[in-house]
Amino acid sequence: MPKIKKTESTAQRTARARMILWGLKKLYPDADCALVHQNPLQLLVATILSAQSTDTNVNRVTPGLFRRYPSARAFAKADPSELEREIHSTGFFRQKTKSVQGACRRIVEAYGGKVPDTMEDLITLPGVARKTANVILGTWFKKNEGIVVDTHVGRLAHRMELTWTSKDEKDAVRIEKDLMELIPREEWTFFGHAMILHGRRVCAAKSPNCPGCALSDHCPSAFTFPSKQAMLPGKRAGG
Repeated sequence: MPKIKKTESTAQRTARARMILWGLKKLYPDADCALVHQNPLQLLVATILSAQSTDTNVNRVTPGLFRRYPSARAFAKADPSELEREIHSTGFFRQKTKSVQGACRRIVEAYGGKVPDTMEDLITLPGVARKTANVILGTWFKKNEGIVVDTHVGRLAHRMELTWTSKDEKDAVRIEKDLMELIPREEWTFFGHAMILHGRRVCAAKSPNCPGCALSDHCPSAFTFPSKQAMLPGKRAGG
């Protein structure tokens, strides 16, 4: 991973971040959460299920799941073994069942069956940390309380050198803090969604498509990765 350039001032980094934001707006003007949902409870459950799984896989599971359990009370009263079977394909199904039911029980007991709309309340729900709360607040309640930092956002923030206090791309708390200093608050939700899309479509973990990246002019890591051709067996770079 390239070293952060010590010659870049805070003002220069901020200006570069704004250019990246502008580029993301051109690329993904309608960037939004990929998890299919119709209310905040569905989004909450889907986000919990998305851990260590793909949005596509979660979206295959949730239509039937939400028909069977249409409310927080229904999830809370569900037979755990049946719920485990319903969500088995998303992985870590036992822990996810505990998280979903624990969160729904608290929603019923403390919030009258309605998903709360503040960071302070959301993070009291079992299985809900700041990232999940950011998804719900920004996507459903349209409240910019933070920036979602998943594996894609963490990876891109480091490659684009938009974080300077984090230890690595998994240091979500510090990455989010740094990004919040660079990106205008009204763009926090959009920025997270757009960065996730860019990470999926262009800036992949193993072989980022730098030649096809519209943001490469603003990324210090651009073209520093082995090309796909260079990584083919028996193929040497330039050979």
